[in-house]
Amino acid sequence: MRKLVQGIHHHHDHIVAARKSFFSELARGQAPRALFITCSDSRISPNEITQTQPGELFVIRNAGNIVPPHGPFVGGEDATIEYAVAALGVPHIIICGHTHCGAMKGVLHPEQLTPLPGVAAWLSNAEATRRIIRENYPADLGEEALLDAAICENVLVQIEHVQTLPVVAAALARGTLDLHAWVYKIETGDVLAYDRERGEYLPLGDDEPRPFVARTRGGAHATAGGRP
Repeated sequence: MRKLVQGIHHHHDHIVAARKSFFSELARGQAPRALFITCSDSRISPNEITQTQPGELFVIRNAGNIVPPHGPFVGGEDATIEYAVAALGVPHIIICGHTHCGAMKGVLHPEQLTPLPGVAAWLSNAEATRRIIRENYPADLGEEALLDAAICENVLVQIEHVQTLPVVAAALARGTLDLHAWVYKIETGDVLAYDRERGEYLPLGDDEPRPFVARTRGGAHATAGGRP
């Protein structure tokens, strides 16, 4: 705790003190550039990865960067996405998985979650990911390769889930929202983005990445496509 408290004092005395006008402006409201949905893993820092300032990202974090599909129960993810899209008008939703994801290890090995019933229940929202790996990837591929595949597949599964939310479907049809599927590599700092035309994850270049699900025009609905 000492390190955390010291960090708070440093932030107040040095960061905020040196940028008073910036933080005063932040207090007036927010207009984030994107909604960034990623894992709770302590090694992932959305603002560090994207080099963004306070106020530029609206963030959802949970085990496995999961978005439950639309249903009768409204959870925190639904409400936060609805607020980001309908109230803040974010033009982009990024779902970002990461290498060495413990949640995806749990998805691949649900028997290990017996002492963690809450985690097991939450990760049932990635059941499609587990079945995709089990039924489409050879078991002798190796544990590490299967985990990497699950991480990549899960981002695409969650991209499909987020499109079931009415507020997202409406924004896509209205032409005001793009969806992006990313994977962050902890060990190198690289970010891979799913290229729908090529059907694979590719390193982000200097140009603005093409969205996996693009905003549409004329009322046509965008739908998720192929997999790696």
